[in-house]
Amino acid sequence: MEHNYSYQAVLEAQERVSWRVEDLIGDDKPLDFSKRFLPEALARVDGLHFLSDEEKVQLNQIRGNGYLHTFGLVEEFILPFVMDHARPHLDGDDYRTRAFLEFAAEEAKHIHLFKRFAEEFKKGFPVECGVIGPADEISRAVLAHHPLAVAMVVLHIEWMTQAHYVAGVKDNQSLDSQFANLLKHHWMEEVQHAKLDTMMVMSLADACTAEEIDRAFEDYMSIGTLLDNGLAAQMEMDIEALRQISGRRLSDAEEATYCLVQQQALRWTYLGSGMTHPNFLATVEGVKAGAKAKFAEISPGFC
Repeated sequence: MEHNYSYQAVLEAQERVSWRVEDLIGDDKPLDFSKRFLPEALARVDGLHFLSDEEKVQLNQIRGNGYLHTFGLVEEFILPFVMDHARPHLDGDDYRTRAFLEFAAEEAKHIHLFKRFAEEFKKGFPVECGVIGPADEISRAVLAHHPLAVAMVVLHIEWMTQAHYVAGVKDNQSLDSQFANLLKHHWMEEVQHAKLDTMMVMSLADACTAEEIDRAFEDYMSIGTLLDNGLAAQMEMDIEALRQISGRRLSDAEEATYCLVQQQALRWTYLGSGMTHPNFLATVEGVKAGAKAKFAEISPGFC
């Protein structure tokens, strides 16, 4: 894949974006629990006609809580992965070193931001919402795979993040402005991360044999399966939180519909929207000819 990214340009952009966790969230910046947190394209609650309007808002907020928690989880493995990638080249290109170290620092800041959000969410939401984890076990499971596979997963996540914000959150006046503001500031830094990830993938691929590249694509799929299993567990936790807050159980038919709709919503949010992103596809095609066509075959199941 050809690109016009450079470490110097990315670093300059990183230095122009400056924000602190403390400026974005706290007692004087409350979440508005009368509004939705996620765009409908991700939450997919409106098609659940057996839910009341209030329950749809509550389910949307449950999904929003899981959304930021999941980002926190993935950034728990992105942070050490980026640091490990930067370490062998500390005596090389200074712009490269500084850009990747800033990347790592920003990921640490995002983890802190999402932990602070979780605290604020618990203060305002009426019931406890279960979330998948623990983060260290998921991180170890992901990082056990080939580095090129992990880099492709990271690239998938970075482009996915941007697509979610630009297509569904930016200028969406129906969402809680505080939640949308957190996503905005997250997106502002992820814009540069996607460029660094692109260069990371190509650098790792250049050092791989054809056999290693084949293994990396297999490992990318294995990580996807790992994440998909986690999403199934998150769906069960979400429906339990909905039961608690609504005080009622869904009928068997309603629960079956709920599971069908929400499983596909979660798969689209975290899997389909990343593996179909044109910039992600352009990069993986540059790594291995035919990769784009292969993703076109498997992605409908996640959309």
